[in-house]
Amino acid sequence: MRIKFQQSLDELKERLLVMAGLVEQAIQRATEAYTSRDESLCELVKMSEPAINRMEREIDQLALDLLAMEQPMAVDLRFILSVIRINVDLERMGDQAVNIAGRVLDLGKQANVDLPVDIPRLALLSAAMVRKALQAFIEGDAEMAQSVLMLDDQVDDMNRDAFRALGDLIKDKPELAPQALNALIISRNLERVGDHATNIAEDVIFWVRGRDVRHHSLPDDGD
Repeated sequence: MRIKFQQSLDELKERLLVMAGLVEQAIQRATEAYTSRDESLCELVKMSEPAINRMEREIDQLALDLLAMEQPMAVDLRFILSVIRINVDLERMGDQAVNIAGRVLDLGKQANVDLPVDIPRLALLSAAMVRKALQAFIEGDAEMAQSVLMLDDQVDDMNRDAFRALGDLIKDKPELAPQALNALIISRNLERVGDHATNIAEDVIFWVRGRDVRHHSLPDDGD
C-alpha cells in the first residue's frame, strides 16, 4: 500500500509540473508578444487557458482523493496541501498571462511609442522567480525557496517605479494615456506573477520544514 501511495504522490507531482510548464510557456509568450507586438503569440496564450484550467481541476481532484482515501500524515500531508495551494497559484499565473496578452492586443491597435517602463526586465525577473520557486519544489529545497522571497521586493519596487513614471507620463502627455495604462496594467500583472511565485516558495518551505512563513519574517536558521 505504501508503494502505491508513493506512486500516487509521484503522479500528483508530475501533473503539477506539466501544468507549471504550460503556465511558464504562457507567461513567456505573453511577454515576448509585448516586445514583438506579435498578435499570434497572444492568441496562443489565450488558447492555452482551457488546458491550464482543466489541469487545475484534475490536480485538485487527485489531491482530494489522496486526502480522503489515504489519510496521509506529517510530511506527506503537508506535501499534498502544498500542491493544492500551488495549483491555485499556477492557474492564477495563467490568468495573468492571458491578461497581458489582452493588453498587448490593445497596444497593437495604438501608435507604438517609447514608454518609461522596462517591461522586458520586469518580465525576466518575474519569470526567474517562477523558475526558482518551481525548482525548489522539484528538489524539495527550502533554502532555494527562501531565496525567491528575497526577490519579491525587487519586483515590487520595479512595479512602483513603473506606476510613478507612467502616471507622470499621463499627466504630461494625456494623448498617450491609452498606451501608458496598458503598460501599467501589464506591469501590475507581472508583479502579481511574482507574488504567486512567492506563494509557491512559501508553500515549499511549509512542505519541507513544516513552517508557515506567510505574513511573517523568515528565520535565518535552517533545519
